Amino acid sequence: MNLKRIFRKNLIACFLVFFVLFNTQLVAQDGKVLFNTKCASCHNVFKSTTGPALGGFQEKENGKWADTKELLKWVKNPAAYMANDAYTAGLKAQFGSVMSSFSDITENELVAITTYINQTYEKGPGGAVATVQGSETEESPNKNVFLFGVISLIMAIVVVVLMQVNSNLKKLSDDVEGILTPEPTPFYKNKSYISIAAICFFVASGYFVSNGAIDFGRQKGYQPKQPIFYSHKVHAGINQISCLYCHGNAMESRHAAIPSTNECMSCHKAIVSYEKGPKLFDKEGKEINGTAEIEKLHKFAGFDPKNPSAWKPEMAKPIEWVKIHNLPDHVYFNHSQHIKAGNVQCQSCHGEINKMDVVSQFSELSMGWCINCHRDTKVNFYDKEKGNKFYSIYEKFHNDIKSGKMDSVTVGDIGGLECQKCHY
Repeated sequence: MNLKRIFRKNLIACFLVFFVLFNTQLVAQDGKVLFNTKCASCHNVFKSTTGPALGGFQEKENGKWADTKELLKWVKNPAAYMANDAYTAGLKAQFGSVMSSFSDITENELVAITTYINQTYEKGPGGAVATVQGSETEESPNKNVFLFGVISLIMAIVVVVLMQVNSNLKKLSDDVEGILTPEPTPFYKNKSYISIAAICFFVASGYFVSNGAIDFGRQKGYQPKQPIFYSHKVHAGINQISCLYCHGNAMESRHAAIPSTNECMSCHKAIVSYEKGPKLFDKEGKEINGTAEIEKLHKFAGFDPKNPSAWKPEMAKPIEWVKIHNLPDHVYFNHSQHIKAGNVQCQSCHGEINKMDVVSQFSELSMGWCINCHRDTKVNFYDKEKGNKFYSIYEKFHNDIKSGKMDSVTVGDIGGLECQKCHY
């Protein structure tokens, strides 16, 4: 059999096997990717967060959610579904909000999500978990990628060995028959081999470079060490200090801003030790001395608890906090527009900040993540009695709602998907 013919057949077989294995791996990840994109900001498999825990949800309501078409009705238009369903109306009463609608979701995508939820729930908290905050561990996709890579490498070696065997057998056959054959061209001089190697190199390079470029600048899970250990769990959770008390700029300006040293001292001039709160731990699990951290604050402020009357606020030094949430310079984001006009809760983007001892970046803050939110989030539309009066200028949407063409208006409908809204 001709050497080139064998090579061609084996090469095609390798590509087919690699395609099947790679495609299988992608399908296996689809449910997880969709869950993290559409669901994880409000739901966890094992515990209630902004919304209810989703583990075993298809067994509730006498198995009603096991019907994919029924579940699809709820996911596509929660507000309309809730009007005729006591259970989902109860969820609104319990959690204080209506689930965002996902009008563009398909039945196949929903099946992939439910399959991932069910598989994760069966494995338990120690298995593959859709993470909301660092207590659970997310299954790494690298394990399967490594396995497929090893299989592909083994098959490539087998192909090379078979090609060499075929070449040697052909040479022996020609010698027996007295056929003079020229010396074979070394593989490193063979144009076919060089072309195939070049193509494989550029395909692999393009794959890794594009993946790296897509993830460039994304810091999901970023959790830097701060100059002072500050627990949002103690302040915003246990003591129920409003986020806007420290980050009041979020209501009025583009930036949420970080409170000044003297703003911290408005409380810690009186609170000079940490005694009654729960134990504090850093991200490595090391116990933190809360009183020692307050002493660090006093040092920045130039404050002596033993002589409080001598304190001069103008002598305070700024604390060099490490910024966690960073957007590219070409992206415009306005906190006040989201919080004041859009009534978006802090937890929607920052996760359950009131349960975090050490803050990490909860959301990926990618363009796709923002756009999906704009597509699905309904605005507080104006109807003479309630709602944001700014939306009164959209006469077309008011007419469409009155005529029944629309039942709600999303951020995308009012221009939230236009490039210049976020890029300038």
